[in-house]
Amino acid sequence: MKTLVVGVGGMTNGGKSTLSTSLHQQIPNSCIIAQDLYFKDDSVIPVDSNGFKQYDMLDALHMDTMMREVDSWRRDPESFLRKKGVTPEHTALTVDMEVFVLVVEGFLIFNYRPLNEVFDKRYYIEIPYDVCKRRRSFRVYTPPDPPGYFDGHVWPMYLKNRQEMESMVSGIVFLDGLKLKEELLAIVYNDVCEEIERLREQD
Repeated sequence: MKTLVVGVGGMTNGGKSTLSTSLHQQIPNSCIIAQDLYFKDDSVIPVDSNGFKQYDMLDALHMDTMMREVDSWRRDPESFLRKKGVTPEHTALTVDMEVFVLVVEGFLIFNYRPLNEVFDKRYYIEIPYDVCKRRRSFRVYTPPDPPGYFDGHVWPMYLKNRQEMESMVSGIVFLDGLKLKEELLAIVYNDVCEEIERLREQD
């Protein structure tokens, strides 16, 4: 059995979840771990001097819990899938040629060093400021974004996190989030499939 860990990162409302879900649907024996599921309770999220909740930082997330989930998958992907109610798909391939794929999706996945170190492939979706702001305005969050939140917190933190990410991570494939979702899927899917085949051919 072989494993492949794929990171799909990017800015808010860039299309991470859409791409990750489509990738998962296309690849047998794959599953998704999404960073958004690991936010701490709203009551413990710190507030900055402008009164904005500091969601766009690692301290707002239970990254240790998320990392345990990733490590659990890495130890035994088949058992992990069964615990999630999914039956692994066994093909005609021998056991040592089976490849299990984990898609890790989130806006700060490449900023958390222990997690970043396990990725075999890294993709980052980016979109322009105006498109990001418009898409964000159509989304309903709990709690909802207060007035001025995007320009006062979300975008500045994106720029800060992006700079930090680029200073500590290499090997990221940057994707244009303005492309059709089918086009983005094709780019990543073909790349991941090539990596799966390469793993199968290894002794």
